[in-house]
Amino acid sequence: MPSQHTLERFIARVEENAHAEAIEEFYTASASMRENQAEPRVGRELHVANERKVLARARSVHSQCVRPVFVEGDRVVIRWIFRFEWLDGTVTQMEELAYQRWEGERMAEEQFFYDPAQRVPRQA
Repeated sequence: MPSQHTLERFIARVEENAHAEAIEEFYTASASMRENQAEPRVGRELHVANERKVLARARSVHSQCVRPVFVEGDRVVIRWIFRFEWLDGTVTQMEELAYQRWEGERMAEEQFFYDPAQRVPRQA
């Protein structure tokens, strides 16, 4: 189970838009990530590379945790709102729930729940 201090540090890193760094700092080496019901992606290095690839396409990103954060044992649920301003001038705003399983102070599994229609960029 993550400590409150660890969760607050994790949330702060994401809100600072240090997404790849948060993965490096807070995920296990064999962590899995899953989008809705898609097949999970496995491995911290894969997650970091994927995050860097997405962020390279963005002019700016705004990340916000919507509190409260729910914790029950090793399970955590965080509600996020992300706004991406892409290099091509379009915008994507997404709201999602991240359902996480932690092993001590590191995240081992994460599944995101969101409406896929949100992923479609729109004109700013």
